[in-house]
Amino acid sequence: MESPKIAQKSPIVMDCEPGTYYWCSCGQSSKQPFCDGSHKGTDFTPVKQEITEAKKVAWCACKHGNNMPFCDGSHKNL
Repeated sequence: MESPKIAQKSPIVMDCEPGTYYWCSCGQSSKQPFCDGSHKGTDFTPVKQEITEAKKVAWCACKHGNNMPFCDGSHKNL
């Protein structure tokens, strides 16, 4: 299995409205933290995430966390 590209070593924090989001798991998307299809031809697929209420979300950008698609602080060990 390929290793994901580290998009950045800190979370991407944003206000999110209710809806369906597709989080980039490969790290290659130019629309971080969301998928833009850059994973095509790799073993990676986007992670579908339903947000049910408006809230601030800390999306994982290091792509090496244990609570993906959300940041768990794993970037501190990279």
